[in-house]
Amino acid sequence: MRTQVGIIGAGPAGLVLSHLLHLHGIESVVLENRSRQYVQERVRAGVLEQGTVDLLKETGVGERLQREGLVHYGVNLRFGRRTHRIDFADLTGGKAVTIYAQHEVVKDLTDARLAAGGQVHFEVADTSIHNFDNSNRTSKPAIRFRKDGEPLELVCDFVAGCDGYHGICRPSLPEGILTTFDRVYPFGWLGILAEAPPSSEELIYAYHERGFALLSMRSPHIGRLYLQCRPDEDILNWPDAKIWQELQVRLAAEEKWKLVEGPVLQKGVTGMRSFVVEPMQYGNLFLAGDAAHIVPPTGAKGLNLAVADVRILARALADFYSTGRRDLLHAYSETCLRRVWKVQRFSWWMTSMLHRFDNENAFDHRRQLAELDYLTSSRAAAQSLAENYVGLPLE
Repeated sequence: MRTQVGIIGAGPAGLVLSHLLHLHGIESVVLENRSRQYVQERVRAGVLEQGTVDLLKETGVGERLQREGLVHYGVNLRFGRRTHRIDFADLTGGKAVTIYAQHEVVKDLTDARLAAGGQVHFEVADTSIHNFDNSNRTSKPAIRFRKDGEPLELVCDFVAGCDGYHGICRPSLPEGILTTFDRVYPFGWLGILAEAPPSSEELIYAYHERGFALLSMRSPHIGRLYLQCRPDEDILNWPDAKIWQELQVRLAAEEKWKLVEGPVLQKGVTGMRSFVVEPMQYGNLFLAGDAAHIVPPTGAKGLNLAVADVRILARALADFYSTGRRDLLHAYSETCLRRVWKVQRFSWWMTSMLHRFDNENAFDHRRQLAELDYLTSSRAAAQSLAENYVGLPLE
């Protein structure tokens, strides 16, 4: 097999990259070890930045997003049983975020790629990458894998590692190339998907002495809610009734507000971490999305950061194929990392401000409340949150 860009991973990063390359007339092949059904059903992020939404619409894959997505022009912070709204539209010149689940984005992109004759191969096995270090100019990168038990090789000009934190691309780099920056948080999120209409038109981030809680949604009929918990929490210790009881406590408000309960469709515990590797490229291999960085979900940035990476990569590849110049390709990592670290800062800040830490004392609790008070009473502070939440400009 032969193509221009071999892409490993059929999540948002890999599929957006393949779609953008197609629009530039560049061939690509996407390889995914999971089944199409699994990739299109796994529950992940659901908040899309303004720039992500604009890109999907502009490139012809935003029709269902525009029809079904829930546009939010603000977000709520709740502490001391009081609710404070951060007005995105007012603070950012009309920008918003859109609630549209990641697996729905994946469905739209997969349909678009296959309809255009794109090659997306699911359920491949034993994937490995070779000759990507660019040391031998006569040898092109190759991706070896098995499909339906048959050994195959895909020869390409470049490899895009869009295969997530647990993928094969990052570990394939020679030892000593990457520098890792890592922070593991002493808590996790217990998340549920519930058949219940959201109790708020917009997200509610709640700071409570018992721990953080978040009220989000996936549709007008499906709620997505989270509780701060131990990272090793056993989900069997949390029957549905106990989860709802704790959500009632942490999301309680003074005003006439009621948390609507319903059947729990899914539940699980997710650990929290911040992770970055530098550089995000080596030879003709480029890492994007979770393969290069992880952010805690508090700031709703994971999917959006992956899309930002591949926008930059697609632009660099398009420039190379049209001019033969590698300037943008050489600058890929540096360009991406400027945004990555700004997003890491914002996600760390949101996480640190809203969660209770085991080693904190009464002073830290008062400090967090003071920060929330300042944030919700200062236009400058609120504007900083709003600008970051709706998405920083692309580099």
